[in-house]
Parts: sequence; structure tokens; C-alpha cells
Amino acid sequence: IFLSLLLLFIYLYAFIFVLVLIVLIVLMRQDNHSCFLLCFSAEKRSLFSLGEITRLLKYPGVTPTFIVKIAAGLPSGIFQSMFLIIALDMFKLDPEQNGYLMAFFGISQMFIQGVVIGPLTARFKEPTLLLLSIAISAAVGLGQAYMQTMVHFCLTVVPMMFFLSVFNVITDSILTKSVPSSDSGTMLGLCAAVQSLLRTVGPTLGGVLYVNGGVMSIGLTQCAVNVAVFGLLLLKPLRRP
Repeated sequence: IFLSLLLLFIYLYAFIFVLVLIVLIVLMRQDNHSCFLLCFSAEKRSLFSLGEITRLLKYPGVTPTFIVKIAAGLPSGIFQSMFLIIALDMFKLDPEQNGYLMAFFGISQMFIQGVVIGPLTARFKEPTLLLLSIAISAAVGLGQAYMQTMVHFCLTVVPMMFFLSVFNVITDSILTKSVPSSDSGTMLGLCAAVQSLLRTVGPTLGGVLYVNGGVMSIGLTQCAVNVAVFGLLLLKPLRRP
């Protein structure tokens, strides 16, 4: 019964997502002509400009925040990129069970982003939430290093999703507040580029770690890196925008 309800929820969520996507496409096509004219009337700039990126990185607090975003986010990106291999090799999951587990990932992250993050950001300051998320990530890495069963892994999923949600929201918020409002769109694009970078580098590093040290090496790497980042942020907090 639980699996049937879970599948029904997933299908309903996918249907709503597709419906919203269709509405957005229709609205974008209606505004396509005006947007086209606006783009031509604006100042001509190249789609990829190293000078523009360098200019944004020169704003106070931007470069250290990007370093924290990459350093603390890379270990979790490594684990995510290697998850399918870990599930098949270590836990011997079949495709159906793996699908249920991935659905649990998505539901956990959706709940945290929709229900948890709002009250947290309203009550606590961004530096506090940033430190909290990094500390949780270090604990998750330690738990993943010594997990033995599927139950152990499921216990680390919720805090891992909490870290990913809170960490990305807080760092993106700090970065967009550190630049003028006219550059906030470009900054959000750079934040998305960081995620693409982590997904590109993660599988390579994850493969090396997994072959040489197994899941323990990936978990301990995540723990050590986040402990180091946590200590550095305690000694030298990020500049508040």
C-alpha cells in the first residue's frame, strides 16, 4: 500500500510539473516578440565573458563565498554522482528498489525546501544556517563512511537533503545580495554553473575514491573537508552583504 501511494504521489507530482512547464512555455511564446526587441535594444554583450565573471568576483565577499560553495559542495556532489554505483554494488538493489529510493530523495528534498527552509531563514541569520548546514554535512559524511545496511543509509538521506537545500539557498542568497540588483541574474547563472562544475568533476573523483577506498573514503573525505571549511568559517566568517 505504501509503495502504491508513493508511486501515485510521484506520478501526480510529475503531472503537475509538466502542466506548469507547458503553461510557462505558452507564456514565454506570447512574450517572445517583446523579449526579442528588448534584447536587441540592450547593450550588446557576449554570451560568455571572462571579464564579466572577473568583475563580479571582485565584489567584496563574492570570491570567498564561491570558494566555500565549491569546497563544501564538492564532496556531496561526489557521493551523489556515485550513488547509483553504490546502490548496485554495495546494497545490491534492483532497478525497482533503486527507483523507490530516488523517489524518497526527491520527496525529502521537496519537503525540506517547501516546509523547513522558510521558518529557518525567518528565525536564524544566514551565517548561522550556513555553519549548521556544513556541520550536518560533516556528520553525514561520517555516517556514510561507516554505514553497513540500507537502513543506515536511509538515516543519512534526510540530513543530506537538508544540507543540500539549506546550503544552496543560503550561498545563493549571500552571492546575489553581494552584487547590485542589475547583476543578480548573472550571479544566479554563475551559481548554476558551479553545480554543473561539481557534476562534471564529481564522477571522476568519485570513481578514483571508490575504487581505492570504497564508500568509506568518500564519506571520510566529505567529513574532513566540511570540518575544515567549518573551522575556517569560525575563524574568518564570510562578509555579510
